[in-house]
Amino acid sequence: QVQLVESGGGLVQAGGSLRLSCAASARTVSTYVMGWFRQSPGKEREFIAAINWSGGSTYYADSVKGRFTISRDNTKNTVYLQMNSLKPEDTAVYYCAASYMIATMPKTDYWGQGTQVTVSS
Repeated sequence: QVQLVESGGGLVQAGGSLRLSCAASARTVSTYVMGWFRQSPGKEREFIAAINWSGGSTYYADSVKGRFTISRDNTKNTVYLQMNSLKPEDTAVYYCAASYMIATMPKTDYWGQGTQVTVSS
């Protein structure tokens, strides 16, 4: 069983930065694809970024490409999301996910509890 705990959310002004962290309970998570999703009120959960087990391959939604960077430290069982140039439309609850494959990540059983990110204009 994999447990994921996000941290690092908060309130920031537009143009600012935040770094989210997701700590995993199981050492085996180092072999999983890790990702970030977000959900705003009234909207469906959307994919933001993912990273393969080695960190050698990363994937981003067009809406965050060039502003957000996903990374991982398998020695700490932790994945990060560095968010720069934040916009009010980035306001959402951000979720960490772990999956065997990126294609199946939206339906994974392994999700964190979410961390709120609020960007003020």
